[in-house]
Amino acid sequence: MKEKTGRITRRTFVGTAAGAAAASLVGGSRVVGGGESAGAPSSRVVLIRRREVLAEDGSVEPEVLHRMLNEGVAALMQSESPRAGWKQLVCPDDVVGIKSNVWTKLATPPALERAIRKEVEAVGVAAGDVAVDDRGVRSNPVFQRATALINVRPMRTHHWSGLGTCIKNVIMFVDQPSEYHGDACASLGALWQLPQIAGKVRLNILVMLTPQFHGVGPHSFSKRFVWPFCGLILGTEPASVDATGARIIQAQRNLFFGEERPISPPPHHIEIAGSRYGLGATDPDNIELIRLGDA
Repeated sequence: MKEKTGRITRRTFVGTAAGAAAASLVGGSRVVGGGESAGAPSSRVVLIRRREVLAEDGSVEPEVLHRMLNEGVAALMQSESPRAGWKQLVCPDDVVGIKSNVWTKLATPPALERAIRKEVEAVGVAAGDVAVDDRGVRSNPVFQRATALINVRPMRTHHWSGLGTCIKNVIMFVDQPSEYHGDACASLGALWQLPQIAGKVRLNILVMLTPQFHGVGPHSFSKRFVWPFCGLILGTEPASVDATGARIIQAQRNLFFGEERPISPPPHHIEIAGSRYGLGATDPDNIELIRLGDA
């Protein structure tokens, strides 16, 4: 069964070509194939794109999305199979919280939540020890005893932080998220030092199926400013994942507006998360970028 992820018509679907152009402008990231290393960068990120993940009406093809997830995990963990890759991320004794994002206008696809859960349980984690949640993570009994977290959310522009990122996605673990809004959310990386998060996030997945590259004002959304990029970005370090996604968003903005149009406010929380809080490389020269599929 196909699932809706915004209304994308046959005419707008050709925007995938623009998505390819944006991907080509990611920057100087090291590009390898088949999981082979190119030198010794400090962080590894996987970018996988498959045009067939979205039908022409914008619905998600769950089986394609599941395959993309598994291909990405295998490449990221440099494993001989997806199952071997998942076994490096979680073990049967883990209690796993899947931190999703339910923002109505651009939510984490339920098909992806189901796929992650299926793979976690296939490793041997008991069904009762796995939960998917967003705004209820503080009171969710599985998250309260979680030993491992998987962090997954769509990329979009954001009024306070410039971009809604994997780094920012854990903000629901605190009682007062607004306390982190100062200076374009510069201190978001500090969230990752909280005891309920520190050392627990095994995988970050930035959903780039139909990312939002422009917005004006709080909670802004327009179908005009999303495009079918048809991708996922995976990594174990959130700053590296987010920095890669940010470069794609910036490239798409430049293509759309026909000029350099910086993200506003600047999403400097990404670089700060890397340099101050040790959440991964953000300089593309220090990221091994593995491109798969149509990337």
